[in-house]
Amino acid sequence: MTEFELKYGCNPNQKPARIFMRDGAELPVTVLNGRPGYINFLDALNSWQLVRELKEATGLPSAASFKHVSPAGAAVGLPLSETDRRIYFVAEGAELSPIACAYIRARGADRLCSYGDWAALSEVCDAATAAYLKDEVSDGVIAPGYTEEALAILKTKKKGNYNVVQIDPAYVPAVQERKDVFGVTFEQGRNNFKIDESLLQNIVTENKELPEQAKIDMIVALITLKYTQSNSVCYVKDGQAIGVGAGQQSRIHCTRLAGQKADNWFLRQHPKVLGLRFVDGIRRPDRDNAIDVYTSDEYEDVLREGEWQRLFKVRPEPLTAEEKKAWIATQSGVTCGSDAFFPFGDNVERARKSGVQYIAEPGGSIRDDHVIETANRYGMVMAFTGMRLFHH
Repeated sequence: MTEFELKYGCNPNQKPARIFMRDGAELPVTVLNGRPGYINFLDALNSWQLVRELKEATGLPSAASFKHVSPAGAAVGLPLSETDRRIYFVAEGAELSPIACAYIRARGADRLCSYGDWAALSEVCDAATAAYLKDEVSDGVIAPGYTEEALAILKTKKKGNYNVVQIDPAYVPAVQERKDVFGVTFEQGRNNFKIDESLLQNIVTENKELPEQAKIDMIVALITLKYTQSNSVCYVKDGQAIGVGAGQQSRIHCTRLAGQKADNWFLRQHPKVLGLRFVDGIRRPDRDNAIDVYTSDEYEDVLREGEWQRLFKVRPEPLTAEEKKAWIATQSGVTCGSDAFFPFGDNVERARKSGVQYIAEPGGSIRDDHVIETANRYGMVMAFTGMRLFHH
């Protein structure tokens, strides 16, 4: 296949639309089911790069959940705890492969933002992964291959129209890349910068104890940021992005947004949230929305409107602001990555409130000394990578 005709571009009025190779070569992707659109393919090709590089850097199966050309989450395939299984709605007794664990954790970073996502897998999609995907609201998936059983499962999704794309894992893109904006062609060298442990050697804080898991988390954060619309900040714990702040004009707003998402992720594990009793047959998106409202400041308003009866068997006792603050304060061992330097120490202050202990950022601010001083105040470990990771 040398080209693929799309229904339309970013919007229905943008026609005709297609993907093709400028040199007339074969496309590195094969559509096995459905009819992916313009934005679908943007998500597919960006997310594939992320999981491919994450697998190469860590040696672990990797997955991502993409929406609008930024990851809602990314993760490596470490086993799920019993709490993970509960908060990610894994069927009781379900046997999970490493790649299934990777996707479940990637989607679990921010289940609201992952609604209608594009899934990316570094490994062949197996039945366990397909079975979980089948029950989620998702637009499509890209992987280097699919087992017969997995493909059969995915073809039943969305009335047979679920987008399934296979990519040639041996494909190597040209070293120069181009795009047109307002009739003007932009050209630049591909960002082939390799992210691995060697990038983490310049530890600038007094505390220089960087455990192996924190190194993996820094790599997850940095590779996630490499394919996130800038400015961007990413919080990671145990090989899983738990908060991504993308596309903000201010660095502190990125840090706050990512931190808020990390806090929401952790609040899903609060005993009161785990004890919520939902009505029978509730859909996963409704359950996600209900949890989000329950942990937000809007819950009292929802209670007054009587909305709880549609969602819960029993009217839940509110999760107070004091309880939320106390619970979030117990979070620890979180890693924070930034695609460009922190200009002020306020980013470190905000990250600390979400349990951040390890930070990876390029360095290079005229106020680096203040940023380092702030990290030292809290005994954090900070590595200066020396490499900016802007992505547009």
